[in-house]
Amino acid sequence: MTSVPSSPSIAPAWTGHAKGSRGYRRLLAALAFAGVATFAQLYSTQALLPRISAELHIDAAQSALTVSLATLGLAVAVLPWSFLADRIGRIPAMTAGVAAATVLGLLAPFSPTVGLLLTLRCLEGAALGAVPALAVAYLNEEVHRAHAALAAGTYVAGTTIGGLLGRLVAGPLADVWGWRPAIFAVAVLGAVAAAAFVALAPRQRGFVPLRQRHDAVPHGVREGAAHAAQLLGRQLRSRRLLALYLQAFTLMGGFVAVYNYLGYRLEAQPFGLPVAITSLLFLAYLSGTFSSGYAARLSQRFGRRSVIVASMAVMAAGVLLTAVNWLPAILVGLVALTAGFFAAHGLGSGWTGALASTGKAQAASLYNLFYYTGSSILGWLGGFVFQGFGWGWLALGIAVLALATGAVAAVAHPAEEGPQGAR
Repeated sequence: MTSVPSSPSIAPAWTGHAKGSRGYRRLLAALAFAGVATFAQLYSTQALLPRISAELHIDAAQSALTVSLATLGLAVAVLPWSFLADRIGRIPAMTAGVAAATVLGLLAPFSPTVGLLLTLRCLEGAALGAVPALAVAYLNEEVHRAHAALAAGTYVAGTTIGGLLGRLVAGPLADVWGWRPAIFAVAVLGAVAAAAFVALAPRQRGFVPLRQRHDAVPHGVREGAAHAAQLLGRQLRSRRLLALYLQAFTLMGGFVAVYNYLGYRLEAQPFGLPVAITSLLFLAYLSGTFSSGYAARLSQRFGRRSVIVASMAVMAAGVLLTAVNWLPAILVGLVALTAGFFAAHGLGSGWTGALASTGKAQAASLYNLFYYTGSSILGWLGGFVFQGFGWGWLALGIAVLALATGAVAAVAHPAEEGPQGAR
């Protein structure tokens, strides 16, 4: 009796880590550490801007360039990182980025001049761009589609912890040792977090190198540039993606402007708070840690469109409360502003990958390009409004931007969505 040869086994298509699995938990933990390594360093100077102004004899807007140029460097770098990652992989690209940023972060505090400090901060931001450029694309490739929105919200929640740690470490240490050792300490924290990311990140299973894809292009410079332009043009012709990019620009710009200059207001009269106390204001970030994950769960019930618009309204109400000359009202307003912002951002960043049928890394990178360009430009220009017209006008302008962006989102996205809110 002859045996019939068995047919070769075919590996099942990768559908992503399911919620609760070991790979899912490791992936989110790894990205949380990447978020700490990135956002602790990116915004480490924000709590110290009044102190930097005083020591270097520069005004608020000039001091804010230590934040704005770092985010500008990040904004410029996110697209190149996305194209590099299409060739070498998401994890290798993110690893290279956080490693380079850690080295630059350790060098920046020793800058003898303002010019060198700003240059190193800009380069550090460019290196840090690897994480926000690639994290959401990595999530969409490695997490089961049913849990991608929740995973993205959890990742954004982790980034708030990173931003919070950088500010909370730098503020109190600056009162004891000065702002330079404080920034150095944050860079050391970033190095430890970067090592944890490398150790925890599960191997890529959903990533397909560009050369193996059906849309792969020749490696020539001209062909590569044409392919890049085609991918970007496809994203920029989508009305819904454009609405998300506008949201990223305006909301992030207004959010950073508040955190850039609120310390100046509270350290002046009638409040007169020391920097160690004003740095505690960044504890309001914890509301964003909660709201980004909670908004993702609400979106499964009400749809992303409704939750995003409501989040922008909360952000506008919060920033208007900060204009009241009463510290408890300012604190409540800051918590509401932060919760509304991170709820909208968590949903917007995850939605970008869901709406892009091709070029997901480039779609996410465009979101981050607008996001950090808003941080750089509006975060810097807000200083001129604050210095020239006062806090009330700055708060009003940010509230108007948030409400106008909410109106655009309401028009651009369809009213009815599926249960996952992905369409």
